[in-house]
Amino acid sequence: MTVLQSSALSDVARDDATLRRFLHGLPGVDQVGAEARAAGLATRSIKTTAKAWAIDTSISMVDLTTLEGADTPGKVRSMCAKARHPDPSDASAPPVAAVCVYPDLVATAVSALAGSGVQVASVATAFPSGRAALATKLHDVREAVAAGATEIDMVIDRGAFLAGRYLQVFEEIVATKAECGTAHLKVILETGELATLDNVRRASWLALLAGGDFIKTSTGKVSPAATPPVALVMLEAVRDFRDRSGSLGGVKLAGGIRTTKEAVRYLVMVNEVAGEDWLTPSLFRFGASSLLNDLLLQRHKLRTGVYDGPDYVTVD
Repeated sequence: MTVLQSSALSDVARDDATLRRFLHGLPGVDQVGAEARAAGLATRSIKTTAKAWAIDTSISMVDLTTLEGADTPGKVRSMCAKARHPDPSDASAPPVAAVCVYPDLVATAVSALAGSGVQVASVATAFPSGRAALATKLHDVREAVAAGATEIDMVIDRGAFLAGRYLQVFEEIVATKAECGTAHLKVILETGELATLDNVRRASWLALLAGGDFIKTSTGKVSPAATPPVALVMLEAVRDFRDRSGSLGGVKLAGGIRTTKEAVRYLVMVNEVAGEDWLTPSLFRFGASSLLNDLLLQRHKLRTGVYDGPDYVTVD
């Protein structure tokens, strides 16, 4: 994605006042209306054949993630094996979209996933707080990219955003994107700290204007994270941004999504709000490792008619 491709948007970030005027000029979000629409979409049902497609599509959209201080190379290699072959007993199960690890474990993941087509994502920019000097944040990115990361998940400085320092946040995203090279950039908004859906819409547009390839709900360290109203607003943002700029931005829902039923509901929302163009791992992801296990259990039930115990899948 090229920063500010549309001529209609080319002057939006020329200074702080202009950027603020643009972001605060976006249509306000009717929270009650958003909640009602999200709830309505959640009532949609799909047929068995469509459910099989939805489960496999959801598996292919998962970013299998481990972001703990106790992470080890062995744990990452085990996770990568699962990413390549989520169900070792069934070769028809698709691989996941990506694995996501800390920068110091990127090389381990790259080695374990060689030739698989599974992407290697790394968090960066003082994850999860986003509170560090820009030089430190960019060093994070350079290290991850040099180690072979093909996707970077950066986190915005929510303190700067909430204080109205929009241009600072914009410029940090632009600088981070420049360090990514060919790697895709996912911009984590940490929606649980943004307080209002209006702020979610503004932060979404800000990230897209600055060149983010994806907008992402959460670090997974803050609750609430991905919720239906938040997802609705972010999907509306990428749809409207495409209409204004011609550029396609992706959405990653991370944090709190654990069941197949939830994943299918979100796919319905993607189709109804953004459109079927977004029903692909290149434009929509789930950052929910525990979700994968339930998807595998439900997939096996659909294929065999038998429910399996939790020991059917590996513990992450």
